[in-house]
Amino acid sequence: MLHLATIRHSLLIASLFSLFIYLEEFSLQNQIIETVVGLTAIYLYLTATRRELVWSGFFIGILWFFWIGFSMQYYGFIYLVPVVTIAFGLVYAFHFYLIGYYQSIWFRASTLTLVNLVEPFGFNWFKPQIIFINTPFGTSIAQFTFIVFSIAVAIYGWREHKKSFYLLSLLLLILAINVSSPDYQEASLNIKVVETDILQEEKWLKENQQSIIEMNIAKIKEAIADGYDMVVIPESTFPLFINRREDIVDRLNLLSYDIAIWTGGLYSESGNYYNTAYLFKDGDYRVAKKVVLVPFGEYIPLPKFLSKWLNEIFFGGVQDFTPATEPTDFSISNENFRSAICYEASSKELYANSPKFMIAISNNGWFLPSIEPSLQKLLIQHYSNLSGVTVFHSANRRGTGVIYPIKGESWLTLFQ
Repeated sequence: MLHLATIRHSLLIASLFSLFIYLEEFSLQNQIIETVVGLTAIYLYLTATRRELVWSGFFIGILWFFWIGFSMQYYGFIYLVPVVTIAFGLVYAFHFYLIGYYQSIWFRASTLTLVNLVEPFGFNWFKPQIIFINTPFGTSIAQFTFIVFSIAVAIYGWREHKKSFYLLSLLLLILAINVSSPDYQEASLNIKVVETDILQEEKWLKENQQSIIEMNIAKIKEAIADGYDMVVIPESTFPLFINRREDIVDRLNLLSYDIAIWTGGLYSESGNYYNTAYLFKDGDYRVAKKVVLVPFGEYIPLPKFLSKWLNEIFFGGVQDFTPATEPTDFSISNENFRSAICYEASSKELYANSPKFMIAISNNGWFLPSIEPSLQKLLIQHYSNLSGVTVFHSANRRGTGVIYPIKGESWLTLFQ
């Protein structure tokens, strides 16, 4: 029998694990509150019953990812929006059932730190360590491990009446703190990061295509008039296959003598479709094809016969996008910039080898109104902190801005 107390306790755990996202959403960040809330969330996770953790996972899945199903309305399946939301709740209920199966605090501490390695269907946006993104603690796996085991050691010391364990707990917590500022450079280019406001239900209508093209051209000309070296426009802001439109290519090539143009659009080659960033510069263009595709958005992570069937039902038989094999870097005025398209900017693969600068372009119109842009920003901030990468992010509707790394080295570097 399900007790009301179980639901209340589970809601509390889920709310503490999720509060930082909503504080970010409403610009109410507070280091003290988020530190206390984060530590309390870990303590309650370690001491909860198995049933409470299952329900906590269900509520976390909803509080973090209720917005994912919003995209279904644009394919004509609005009735599936709540179905997808509940499905994510169930996925994370099972997730927490597994990582909290045993009551042992050591088992639970271990599984919570290892949960980063589990990505259901390739979806990688559940990173519990980012609950500490706006606190003095770092968000690397090592630092998160120190935090979780610090609390586990304190619980064990209290249960066994061993005060010496409190000192060990404090030491582990100290090791999770960052002790210096990051080392990063400002870009030598003057970069205009554009935010557009195109409704998703209007973006791909044929009758709106020309007006959107002219809007983009106007944004570019405005950046030229303002003296910028480069202008960045969001993902698929040209809602078409740019490489099939010589008229658009010619116009952008001509403008690129006055300014470097980084923009999103589709690209077709050898029968394959790519979600692509285009760089127009000095009368020519290059492309960066997306590497990390969105599961169930840009490809179906299931056996081919199932993916084909689902594509026919939900996406009108449109073929999956094809991924590139590795990230693309563009050199502009002796500066290297890595390309990231939407979901990629919150994926560790794109931060390999720690490029100094990243240009990220997104279309967040799929998921508004929701917390998705705030969660995306927190994840980008997490990877920016770890790698020292400055991210110039241009988004449709919400999320545009420059994200600088705000945390540097931890105490661990003193022992290297």
